[in-house]
Amino acid sequence: MTKSPLSRDQLAELITRRRRQILVHSVIYYRWNDNVIDDHTFDLWSKQLAELQEQYPDIAAECEWAEAFKDFDGSSGAFLPLHEPAVMTMAGRVLNAVRHIKKKGG
Repeated sequence: MTKSPLSRDQLAELITRRRRQILVHSVIYYRWNDNVIDDHTFDLWSKQLAELQEQYPDIAAECEWAEAFKDFDGSSGAFLPLHEPAVMTMAGRVLNAVRHIKKKGG
């Protein structure tokens, strides 16, 4: 395995960030039939997360949402905990912010 240029803390932060992004955008897409990112971006994030979890399982196991993502292979976010209130809240904030920006012409 090639050593990452990122520290353990940076890897943990990246894994957590990707998990949150996948969760949020999966709620927006699968539950609310909307999107704020394109499929290509989602696929890139999903692939990167799956690779990080495979390369650094010990770090991934310590990060937020470890149980939900333990079998995540990057192919779909449809089977994640999209009903969780915290996830729904994060997704709602993102979707509302994007709609606000679009409304203002940004």
